[in-house]
Amino acid sequence: MNSLISSEMRALLLANGARSARHEDHDPFPVVKLFVPDAGAVWLLTELDPDDPDLAYGVCDLGLGAPKLDYVRLSDLAALAGQPVCCDIAFVAKQSLSAYLRDAQALGLTRT
Repeated sequence: MNSLISSEMRALLLANGARSARHEDHDPFPVVKLFVPDAGAVWLLTELDPDDPDLAYGVCDLGLGAPKLDYVRLSDLAALAGQPVCCDIAFVAKQSLSAYLRDAQALGLTRT
């Protein structure tokens, strides 16, 4: 999974995680978009837990019509049986995480 997330992305995710650990009120833009091409699953991640950098947080959309804010282990994504998880290297967030969640819930899926 480390090859999917660049060191620059990892640094930004950890910085956002540190802000959350300090209980700062913030609504960051997603840093990385991970997806499964043939399954409709999308993860828009904003942070990594600084004490457990395998634990990421963001909009998790398994392609079942119920996107939500949740935690996901990067190692679990890497271990998805038969499903390649890809990083959208061209992804540039255009709005905050809460705005993506609101739009995804209204549509029943995550669009970027």
